[in-house]
Amino acid sequence: MTAAASSLGTDLRAAYHEELDPGRRSALLSWLAFTSTFAAARGITYSIRAGRGPFGNLSAGGEHLHHYLWGIGMLTGVGAIAVRGEDRHRRHPLVAIGYGVGLALIVDEFALLLDLQDVYWAKQGRISVDLGVGGSALAGSFFAARPVLRAVARGAGRRRTS
Repeated sequence: MTAAASSLGTDLRAAYHEELDPGRRSALLSWLAFTSTFAAARGITYSIRAGRGPFGNLSAGGEHLHHYLWGIGMLTGVGAIAVRGEDRHRRHPLVAIGYGVGLALIVDEFALLLDLQDVYWAKQGRISVDLGVGGSALAGSFFAARPVLRAVARGAGRRRTS
C-alpha cells in the first residue's frame, strides 16, 4: 500500500468516527451495503442469464430459489436483534450491513413480489429496477437532507414563538 493510500484510509477512518454518531454510522453502512449488494445482485443475475461466469441458479426440489428469500431471512434476523437484542448488539456494524444487504436482495426482485410471478427478465421486470432505483433515490435524499430539514424545522419553530 502506498503512503497516500494509507493516509487516505487513516483520514477516512478518523472522519467516520469523529463526524458520525453511531446512528449515522449505521445508516452509512446500511446504504453502502445496499448499494453494493444491489449492484452485485444485478451483475450476477445478468451473468447467469448470459451463461458467463462461475455463478448459477440455486434450486431446491426443482424450484428456483429467488434471492429475495435470502433477503427476507436476513431482515428477519436483523428484526429479531432490533426487537430483542441488547443495545450493543443492535448498534453492531454487522446489523447495519445485514439490513442493507437483505433489503437490496428484496428490492432487486420487487416486481416478482408484486406480480407473484417470475417477470424478472420480462418487460414488466424492469419495474423492479425502476422501483429499486427510485426508492433508493428517495430514501437516500431523505437521509442526506435530514439535518437540513431539522434545521429548517427548528428555524420555523423559533419564528412561530417570537
